[in-house]
Amino acid sequence: MNKLNLEQEFKITLYLKKIQDFNKNQTKKYLLQILKSMMIKDNIIKYFVRKSMN
Repeated sequence: MNKLNLEQEFKITLYLKKIQDFNKNQTKKYLLQILKSMMIKDNIIKYFVRKSMN
C-alpha cells in the first residue's frame, strides 16, 4: 500500500537530479514550492470528494 509506483519512482529520481546542485537556500525554497503544490493538490482532492458526497 505505501509503495511508490514506477512513475512516482521516476519523479523522485528527477527531483534528486534537479536538486543535486542546489545550495541549502535553493533547496529550502524548492521544498517549500513542492509542499505548497502538494497542499493545493490535497485541497482539490478534498473539494471533489466533498462535492461527490453531496
